[in-house]
Amino acid sequence: MEEAKMKRSRGVIERFREFLPPCNAIISLGEGNTPLIFAPKLSARVGHDCEVFIKNEGVNPTGSFKDRGMTVAVSRAIDRGAPALICASTGNTSASAAAYAARAGIPCGVVLPAGKIASGKLVQAFAHGAKIVAIDGNFDDALRIVRQLGEQKEFVIVNSINPDRIAGQKTAAFEIIDDLGNAPDFHLLPVGNAGNITAYWAGYQEYKSHGRSARLPAVIGFQAAGAAPIFHDKIVAKPETIASAIRIGNPASWKEARAALDESKGDVDVVTDEEILAAQSWLACDEGIFVEPASAAPIAGLFKWSQKIPQGRQIVCTVTGHGLKDPDVIQNRIGNLEPVPPKIDNVRRAIGF
Repeated sequence: MEEAKMKRSRGVIERFREFLPPCNAIISLGEGNTPLIFAPKLSARVGHDCEVFIKNEGVNPTGSFKDRGMTVAVSRAIDRGAPALICASTGNTSASAAAYAARAGIPCGVVLPAGKIASGKLVQAFAHGAKIVAIDGNFDDALRIVRQLGEQKEFVIVNSINPDRIAGQKTAAFEIIDDLGNAPDFHLLPVGNAGNITAYWAGYQEYKSHGRSARLPAVIGFQAAGAAPIFHDKIVAKPETIASAIRIGNPASWKEARAALDESKGDVDVVTDEEILAAQSWLACDEGIFVEPASAAPIAGLFKWSQKIPQGRQIVCTVTGHGLKDPDVIQNRIGNLEPVPPKIDNVRRAIGF
């Protein structure tokens, strides 16, 4: 029984230790092993015999992909005797850093742009005991301050500028290959700070070099139209989008992500906020997968790119965070539910089908 429990709860360090930096301390919440879900209606919408799979990272312990990298970054920080952790965040990083810091018993500071973080993520960071500082600026301003604090050796930075974060995040590519038996033909991702594109490409390359796959995918990233520095090849001073997790105007992993896109013979494109919200709704209503707006960017991108995908290809879309992480837009759509008298006929009429 104990062996079975350990097998179910082991995280990415235990599972992929041979591919990761050495960790003596293992700070884990059982992250990884997220489902790769075949999406029949999405496949039919793309057409021409393509198969589409959703890598659902929203079922990680804190509800986002950040946990994969955080377990490695925090474990390595503990090994080095770090006095405290710090991060800049649009939300998911703060939730993950705070949770893993709590698990490790180490203080965590979070610097975030005031009024620019989704309520679900702010609640998480607060609940886990992080010290939260809101600044009058955007994410890029927050990251600049965090970099300066990190240089003073008082904190270990756990943003994706920390290579241990990228090392942990690449394990999602390993899992996809393990599930499919090979790399997909195309892999679609949302792009904010661009660390995930860098990480997935590293993971695909590493597994192929070890004979675990026979091919590499074309990686395609999608940015929000109001926060698309890589697409436009210029810094966006004041990025704006409903998708708060990718509201970033100067990605920390810009250079590495651009190289990954080029090496994979992939591309980067933009989707509008309207397309993102339509894709979020479609995925929830048609495939039963509820994601935060940023995670819907690759779904919106697939709708846009469907006619560019050749016949019979295998496609993976990573959705990076659960819909409950950023519920504000949908909550506004719900409005007030007017009660009806508690009789069956009234309820039947109100349901309307």
